[in-house]
Amino acid sequence: MYLAIEGAIGVGKTTLARLLQPYFQSEVLLEVFEENPFLSSFYADRERYAFQTQMFFLLSRYRQQVQSIPNIISRDDNLITDYTFEKDALFARTNLSGDELQMYYRVHEALAEKVPQPDLIVFLRADTEVLMQRIALRDRPYEREMDRDYIDLINRTYDEFFGEQHQGAKVLVIDTNELDLVRKPNHLKLVENRLRQTLRLTPFQPELPFGND
Repeated sequence: MYLAIEGAIGVGKTTLARLLQPYFQSEVLLEVFEENPFLSSFYADRERYAFQTQMFFLLSRYRQQVQSIPNIISRDDNLITDYTFEKDALFARTNLSGDELQMYYRVHEALAEKVPQPDLIVFLRADTEVLMQRIALRDRPYEREMDRDYIDLINRTYDEFFGEQHQGAKVLVIDTNELDLVRKPNHLKLVENRLRQTLRLTPFQPELPFGND
């Protein structure tokens, strides 16, 4: 089983990946973003540093995906990641334009052919105000001046990209507005059950409602 968790900035992808690890006895592959030397500058001046930031992420994510994922899959181990390679193009179309965007697309298209596809994408969604609250709570230095309009744009782009018209792997959408996966174990159990139900992995209960404490 290869499971990828997706969603906008602050929605809780990495948290869920780590929490699910013992339930599926899986390996976890987390996105490495702190090593991007342009990230802080990008949040201070997005237009000026967008191309450098995006190209660094593209090559870094590609290297991680093609080096790690095939090895894990070949061992028949379960794998959970907190991002997809597709995500990079989603951010590119938001942050780039003109010749820079076209150049990015050419490189991304060539690299994407070699990247394994997950069995299921779990798309975590939340309202923009909820995302802003979660971003503030985790208090990463380079996110302290995060622009709400930018987060809202990214959030709407995610909703469109991983919605009904998604052309890649199968997508399971989970609304996280009312979920507290860390402090309410029953919320995490609900998510686990939905994943098992979607992937037809036993044991699972046929139906469990979301939103109940």
